[in-house]
Amino acid sequence: MSRAAARAITDMSAADVAVNDAATDHETANVPRTLPGATVLQIAPASGDDYITHSIADVATALLRSGARVIVAGGKGALANELQGMGVEYISFEAASKSRRRRGNAFEELIATERIDLIHARGADAVQSAAAIASQTGAWLVASHVSAGRTDKRDGKTYLQALDHAHRIVVHSHFAAQQLIRRSGFPRERIAVVPRRIDTATFDPAAVEGDRVAALRRAWKIRTRERIMLLPGRIDPAKGQHVIVDAARLLVNGGLHEVVFVLAGDDRRHPAYAREIAALAAAQGIDSMIRRVGFCPDMPAAYLAADLVIVPAIEPPTFGRVAAEALAMGRPVVASATGALPEFILTPPRVAESARIGWLFNPEDSFDLARAIADAEATDTENYRAMSERARRQAERSFGPTHIASAMLGVYAALLEGR
Repeated sequence: MSRAAARAITDMSAADVAVNDAATDHETANVPRTLPGATVLQIAPASGDDYITHSIADVATALLRSGARVIVAGGKGALANELQGMGVEYISFEAASKSRRRRGNAFEELIATERIDLIHARGADAVQSAAAIASQTGAWLVASHVSAGRTDKRDGKTYLQALDHAHRIVVHSHFAAQQLIRRSGFPRERIAVVPRRIDTATFDPAAVEGDRVAALRRAWKIRTRERIMLLPGRIDPAKGQHVIVDAARLLVNGGLHEVVFVLAGDDRRHPAYAREIAALAAAQGIDSMIRRVGFCPDMPAAYLAADLVIVPAIEPPTFGRVAAEALAMGRPVVASATGALPEFILTPPRVAESARIGWLFNPEDSFDLARAIADAEATDTENYRAMSERARRQAERSFGPTHIASAMLGVYAALLEGR
């Protein structure tokens, strides 16, 4: 809380301020205004990952440049240090550390005394804490949606009720929007699609030195002439890595050689599934082609080492992070035609052949996967390079931090201006 706000409430109780300001805000909430001069509060989740931390910082930077006032409420740690170094007003506030009623009282006082125009709550705890208070104070509420797969089913109804208070609900894909509408009945116009942020500076072919790629090839025991087909991500039945075994057998029978399918992901959560993949490969006589390498600490180099990236998802993803990272590294992607993946793995007939950046196949269909890989292998060098450049441009336009922050500010501005 700023010093000016603290002085302003010296002679009156916080409750009086909340009541008086809430009444004023209710009268003016729908009066159009612009983003410059507005006060925007971002509420961080109780346990944010690096993606959320950087996303909040990106949006805060863009807001400051637009002329808005920015306040961020969250826990102590890297986010607090980064934002305070940028000059952002940061309030240490653990959304999950207090009872819901006490959290609500604290937020109500904050929103009223700081005259917050718009709140962006990220994470289920933050959304549930801010929902009722936003409606009472007249502030606009933007809520970043937690996908159904990550939300505790016991709190699903409560969480949806909290989302119903939001004026805009941000999701990562049109597929996620459709899922939410089907589950909740929310009108489409209240949902904004803003893809997940990808660090396109880290995931940039120009930023990866050749010795990093060479080190991975040595660690993975890849011979000089062997090409890498990379399957990134945790080894998990929902991610469909087992489908590659039958597809690889079909490709070998069709004459494919000197290729290694590298499964780069943590295999400790589903050890039985990891063993099943190994047993399937051994039974097919292609165990030397299927290589599990475990968690990879240098994924930019892993993508750059790959000739092709394969995402054989079975459970429909609401975004598809590894596919987006691969595109950022200029790598064409072969992916299941499920969930959000077809939205950004551009292929005909959605786009012209000259705009292709990958291939799609039917989920769990090893024959269709083998066909897609064979088509990718048949691509000549010139077309492959052009596809790689298109993939990189697509990632920068769709997932780059500047683009995502700008899209989020567009959501804010539309609410503030009454659009």
